[in-house]
Parts: sequence; C-alpha cells; structure tokens
Amino acid sequence: MSLSSQFSTCLWLRLLALRFPVSAIRAGALLAIVLGASAPLPASRVKDLTLIEGERDNQLVGYGLVVGLAGDGDSNAATTLRSVANLLQRYGLTINPTDIKAKNVAAVMITADISAFTKNGTRIDVNIASMGDAKTLQGGVLLQSPMLGADGKVYAVAQGPIAIGGFLGGQGGAGGATVQKNHPTVGSISSGAIVEREIPAVFMHDNALRLLLHNPDFTTVSRMTDAINTQWPEAATAVDAATIRVSLPNDFRGRDIAFIARLGEIESAPDTVARIVINERTGTIVATSTVRLSHVAIAHGSLTITVSSSIGVSQPNALSQGQTVSVPTTKTDVNEVKGGFSVLNEPPTIERLAAALNAMGVSTREMMAIFQTLKRSGALQAELVIN
Repeated sequence: MSLSSQFSTCLWLRLLALRFPVSAIRAGALLAIVLGASAPLPASRVKDLTLIEGERDNQLVGYGLVVGLAGDGDSNAATTLRSVANLLQRYGLTINPTDIKAKNVAAVMITADISAFTKNGTRIDVNIASMGDAKTLQGGVLLQSPMLGADGKVYAVAQGPIAIGGFLGGQGGAGGATVQKNHPTVGSISSGAIVEREIPAVFMHDNALRLLLHNPDFTTVSRMTDAINTQWPEAATAVDAATIRVSLPNDFRGRDIAFIARLGEIESAPDTVARIVINERTGTIVATSTVRLSHVAIAHGSLTITVSSSIGVSQPNALSQGQTVSVPTTKTDVNEVKGGFSVLNEPPTIERLAAALNAMGVSTREMMAIFQTLKRSGALQAELVIN
C-alpha cells in the first residue's frame, strides 16, 4: 500500500535510541517520532472528531480567601487584610484592617470550567492559585466564594479543603533548610463548587444542527459529509473546513436526542496534515506519517569547544624574599567530529530519514538543526513547528 494514501495508515510510536555526549551543547532527550505503517487506519467516531455548536464549555473565575495556613499565608498584604475585614463585616463585626494580623490567610483566585447541560446543584472541580506571597496552601480551607462568568453573573459557589499534591517543609534562613515538592501555592478542590445557575445550551435550529471539527480540514470534512449522507442521503452539507450542517431526518422529528446519538456513532477517517513539531526545551521531535522529502543528501558534523580554567601557586625560592602568588591558567580544547554523509536515493519518507539520521549517530539537538535546514532548503514538504 502506498504511503501517499495516509488517511488509511495507522500511526506507530517508535523510540530511537540516541547517544548522549557529555557536552551540554549536544545534550538531548529521547526522540519520539510517529511513523506510518501499512495497516489500515481504523475510522474514528463523529462524536470524537467534532463538537455540536452550542455544546460548549464556559469559564468561571472567582476571588476568595484560604484560611488555616499555620503562619504560611500572606505577609499582611493590604488586599488580604481588607478582604478579611470585609468578610468579618458580613457577620456584623466592624474591624479596622490595620488591626488585623492575617499570617494564616491567603488571597487566592479560583478558576473552573462549566460544561454544557450542567444542571443546578451539580458539583464541578475548581483550581486554586495564590495571589500574594503565601508560602504554601497546604492544609488550607477555601471559604465560600462566588464564581462569575464572562457576563458578571454568579454561576457557582466554591468552598472546601484544598489538595495541593505537594508540600513545603523546613525552615529557611541562616542555618535552616527547606524542602519543596511540586508547587505548594497551587491546588484544587475536587467537586468543590456547586452550580447555582444553569447555562442554557441550544443545539437545534430549524431542525438542523452544526458540527464543528476539533481540527479543521477540508479532506476530513468531505469524508465525514459523505459518511453521514451514506446513512441519511442529502442530510449533511459541508459549510467550510470546520463546519458541517446536518438536517434532522423526517424519521427523527421530535426525537432530537436519539438522532444525535446515532449521528455520533457514524465512523469517518480523519486526514493527517504533514507536520513536524519540535520542542527544543525537552528535546522532543514528533512527526506525522504524511511528511515527505525530496531526494536529498545529508552530511552533518559537530564542533565542541571546551574552555577550562585553573589556579596554580607560584612559590618563591628560599631566602629570596619573594611572595607566594596565585597564577591562573586557561586551557582550550577543540574537538570537531567529522560528519557522515548519507544519500537518500529512493523517495524519502520520514521513516527512512529517521533511520538514516539514527545510523549517523546524531543527537536529538542535531536532528532539530537538520530538520530546520531541510525546511530552509525546500526539501521538506511539511509544516515545521518549533515550540
């Protein structure tokens, strides 16, 4: 089977064992490349490839106070003290913010996503992040805090003990030591907010709905439209690369939910864009199986320059009335590795290129440079994304 018809090709993950030289210039992480095989690609369901227009999440945000931090809270920040004073005023206590010591309290921001069709009384997860200079949120409890939508209305109320997934221990300063794991100023509360207002979601308009692709692509839209029309002739119409309009068949009039359930089970094979993604921070390279190259010859070498300094001691002879002085010395080593030359005569694929580069013994960081050079030379027929 030709690799040019990659919509029917499955993806396999191959890990290439690479050398890791001592030099920091050539240090790289393990290279992961997604390669194509000749086995047919199983089609995906429509419900996994699309989103129904109107069926969307909404973001909520709130401001609150976390208490019970055992001296690890904000260092009496003005905003925190004023928030504590306002909170106490709600319970009939009038206190001047300057009279409050709030080392056990931290001001935090609360965020959450509320999905469509979430009803009143349903609980959702929330994330908590410190706004001030609190050392940790470990052991803290979030007080009742309203969460607002983009329209300024309250849609949920959050409260409860915080789980941070880490810790901060020890005493800092002179003679002390501190041990920290993960980020102790960020936490979450599972099912920590109760929905108080339902967000209306309308997905049927004039007996039709619109499917929105997660990854817009003309080929994928065309295939999905054909698959839907095979089930219900002339029911689907492709609007653009990301949208399909599907009319409600006469057999499902008044049974919208049953139709959407049947529609979501239809299978269609998505297309894959030729793309290479390089993450320079982690040394990871991921390439799709549709990547193609022109006939190329590749040679790559490396140059490593090491500069080391040391301090020696010059000791004068006896009775010379000289002084002992330190003498710095510098040593420079240059190591240039001759590059191997590899010629790809057959129509090169990403799999053959990866095998050739691995045989040349190049590191991950050197592979990144090679891919960028191939793109600049016009020999790489793929989108190159560098993070």
